[in-house]
Amino acid sequence: MNELLRKSALELADMLAAGEITSEELTQAALQRIHALNPKINAFLFIDDEGALATARDVDARRAAGEQLGRLAGVPIAVKDNMVTRGKPTTCASKILEGWLPPYDATVIQKLAAAGMPVVGKTNMDEFAMGSSTEHSAFGPTLNPWDTTRIPGGSGGGSAAAVGSFMVPLALGSDTGGSIRQPAAVTGTVGVKPTYGAVSRYGLVAMASSLDQIGPVARTAADAAALQEIIGGHDPLDSTSLDEPVPALESLTTQAAHDGLEGMRVGIVKELSGEGYQPGVLASFRHAVEVLKGRGAQIVEVSCPSFDYALAAYYLIMPAEVSSNLARFDGMRYGIRVEPKEGPVTAETVMAATREAGFGDEVKRRIILGTHVLSAGYYDAYYGSAQKVRTLVQRDFAAAFGQADVLVSPTSPTTAFKFGEKMNDPLSMYLSDIATIPANLAGVPAMSLPAGVADDDGLPVGFQILAPAHEDATMYRVAGALEAGLGGSLATRCPAAEWEEVL
Repeated sequence: MNELLRKSALELADMLAAGEITSEELTQAALQRIHALNPKINAFLFIDDEGALATARDVDARRAAGEQLGRLAGVPIAVKDNMVTRGKPTTCASKILEGWLPPYDATVIQKLAAAGMPVVGKTNMDEFAMGSSTEHSAFGPTLNPWDTTRIPGGSGGGSAAAVGSFMVPLALGSDTGGSIRQPAAVTGTVGVKPTYGAVSRYGLVAMASSLDQIGPVARTAADAAALQEIIGGHDPLDSTSLDEPVPALESLTTQAAHDGLEGMRVGIVKELSGEGYQPGVLASFRHAVEVLKGRGAQIVEVSCPSFDYALAAYYLIMPAEVSSNLARFDGMRYGIRVEPKEGPVTAETVMAATREAGFGDEVKRRIILGTHVLSAGYYDAYYGSAQKVRTLVQRDFAAAFGQADVLVSPTSPTTAFKFGEKMNDPLSMYLSDIATIPANLAGVPAMSLPAGVADDDGLPVGFQILAPAHEDATMYRVAGALEAGLGGSLATRCPAAEWEEVL
């Protein structure tokens, strides 16, 4: 492996700024590794050699001319395949959008372009972001670089695997109930769900609009902070976008690595650990808590009783929004169009045939469930009740943040499970997100940081940090201090660091 690819995004940025390497050289190295490993790992659905290298050469020319460039200018990045890219495929890992070329760029794509970051391609995912394993992709699963017999998490397993296997130093994901954080946990990477509205969702193919949030995937907390500074900020094209400045997250993260957390109150969420959690996960979590304590944090226990009902509420609210958002995929406007083999060809029969052929089983399951809970006679009993639970979750967060500055928990109850292990048991699959879902229901920022490897299977364990809404900076401070206390990034321990270019 090219030694450049082992470095963090910020290390590479410093080398680029100092003229030690060129963006074209770095981007070419990333593309070479992607082409070598992707046939095995399947992290990418589309690789954009031409576009990425054109951006890299442009950045090099501007830098040579003395132009002042952004912090991460020239650093390559991958993007989850549910963010639209003008003239380049966006499939959401679904047959129903196969071959679709969007006519515009998502706001985050525009911001990456303005920052001079070459986008090397679009990453694999569970179809329309529905899943916790990337097994629901219509184009085959992504493999976990720590153990290729195991899942890389979902829905954003492609972005996490691409970063974890040293194909790219950075990626973007989207998080509806844990789809950035849970893949980060099981691949030993850093995954961040910013405060709801802190990063524009314009151009993100919606799954559940009140829950979706774009965020960074990286190998270090400071890398994620630097990327969030680039993609964050107000966007008038997104009605839920927050009109507030983006804090200096990178400097806060690196400063905390040196200064520690004296006076910081860290709350352990009683309901998000214990029964049902893998012993090795709990052991790594407790060790990380002791590290925080050693760095000056005051540890307290908090209780959030409504979190016990968050999973059930989420799986009523989310499918209801899915049912509404996916109604647009009807075979009439874009994507594939399938006509019925028998009977009359009408709008209704074409829509039925297209959706039957284009959607996978998990997408159909959630559309049906969502349509049911929104139907007459069931709305109040199901959807209305779930929204009341959502309010209780938000109140529990408010009470807990009165006792602690941040809350912590394991990111996922287990390490990466084997392929096929939970495919026939949807409820078991849904439980993978039991610790991550409350943050989406409340709109608060949350991140997963590698806490080490489980002593019972040697696989990565994620440590979740949650902060009050609008206080992403506090979350990054804790992450910076914890990462330093744990001895730095876990990434170098990934077996992918020793892989040859061709497996």
